[in-house]
Amino acid sequence: MHIRNSETHPQSLSTELHELAERFRHHAITVEEVIGVLGERAYTLLMILFALPFSSPVTLPGMSAPLGLMIAIMAGRFALGLPPWLPEKLRRTVLTPGFFRRLLEGASRIIGLIERVLRARLPVLTATTRLVRLHAVMVCIAGCILLIPAPIPFSNTLPAFGVLLGAAGVMERDGLAILAGYVFTALGAAYFALIAVMGAEAWVFVRDGLTALF
Repeated sequence: MHIRNSETHPQSLSTELHELAERFRHHAITVEEVIGVLGERAYTLLMILFALPFSSPVTLPGMSAPLGLMIAIMAGRFALGLPPWLPEKLRRTVLTPGFFRRLLEGASRIIGLIERVLRARLPVLTATTRLVRLHAVMVCIAGCILLIPAPIPFSNTLPAFGVLLGAAGVMERDGLAILAGYVFTALGAAYFALIAVMGAEAWVFVRDGLTALF
């Protein structure tokens, strides 16, 4: 994942995202063209953008699986020290005019909140490439949780914040945000584990009830 260089890219996260929205406001563009424009920052910003639609408690049916998978692939490859990569089908995906603008407008409060709290803190957590790759593992796990299709409130929100805070924290060298990303990812995993346990117990209850009847 990309760590911002304040000399070459001094803009804030929200400024970069809104400049991206303005650049592609009036014409369609493919994901591959976005990557070409953003360069080395592309994959980190794409992970943040892919997580933004899930930053509200309302689930988005049909979207979490493909976007969560892309987040997991990008973060997982970084964690393994492999070059950035996305499947050709996704790279050729056409984004309609105004797509980024609508996305950012819908998530403007989340972006503003993240921007207000992000700053360089706990530099020891981003001091080495090995540590940054470890954080990428966390983002990969959050992406894997996100791709689980579960139309339940907060099932997407918790891992989405894990991705947002993990990726943005690495980019801004904010160790505290990265730690918060670990917390949200752990909560997301615990939430799904709880759902699985409750589902298993409900199935046993129903099965035993049916067995008693028949």
